[in-house]
Amino acid sequence: MPELPDITVYVERAQSLLQGRTLRRVRVLNPFVLRTAVPVISSIEGRAVQGVERLGKRVVLAFEGGLLLVIHLMIAGRLRWLAPGAKPPGKLALASLEFDHGLLVLTEAGTTRRASMHLVADRAALAAMDPGGIDVMACDAASFEARLRSENHTLKRALTDPRLFSGIGNAYADEILHRARLSPVALTRSLPAADVQRLLEATRAVLAAWTARLLAEAPVWPDKVTAFRPGMAVHGRYGQPCPVCGAPVQRIVHANNETNYCARCQTGGKLLADRALSRLLKASWPKTIDDL
Repeated sequence: MPELPDITVYVERAQSLLQGRTLRRVRVLNPFVLRTAVPVISSIEGRAVQGVERLGKRVVLAFEGGLLLVIHLMIAGRLRWLAPGAKPPGKLALASLEFDHGLLVLTEAGTTRRASMHLVADRAALAAMDPGGIDVMACDAASFEARLRSENHTLKRALTDPRLFSGIGNAYADEILHRARLSPVALTRSLPAADVQRLLEATRAVLAAWTARLLAEAPVWPDKVTAFRPGMAVHGRYGQPCPVCGAPVQRIVHANNETNYCARCQTGGKLLADRALSRLLKASWPKTIDDL
């Protein structure tokens, strides 16, 4: 799922391309993508885009008259910018917004249709869609700590909870925890104050660095948005060497989610129990990175 750095790039590039431009035509190519009926989607045709913004992991296009188009990419949704008159990419295309100078297309890979568009009438309706997570790039240290400790969860779960923090998902949570040298299963209410401060600093550093990097790589439009990127320290790098200590990156698999971490850097050498493998191996499951 595109996270804060990816969504920020989409927002900034869309702002540059669409600010002040009039939407000529909107086409819903898959009926399941549009989740609202009122206002009617055609009501944004002929209106200029007044701004583009982020709401959590959503991209919001603000039109004249107060109408707001909210695009949620979910896991496999992506936004593409095409030249005028270009044909949307076959079955992947869910909707298109046609401007005089180009075409903004919402696509989704695979067969599970989870990406969505909502057209809402005003800011109050937009606010009702906000999960409530705070912006870690703008909050103060006290607000960050209060939100982190508001529920007693593992750090990985807390960072990726959209009710607590805005825009952080599986990939960047792994990177943040590695940079902070903290275990993904450490409990939020048991975390020493110094570790909370280190976590805040790591969160801001990772998100800022990746946002700057992705902006530099996409001067016009981001053509490759993925959760697995060269240069990441641990996410998606199971079995590969940690860039800090060289130990093989480990993982915990739960349902469709995978947590990647370095045992030597983050857990004092202890291997965390993988729900599938540790149950299978039982007593043979290695306890430390050195045993492995």
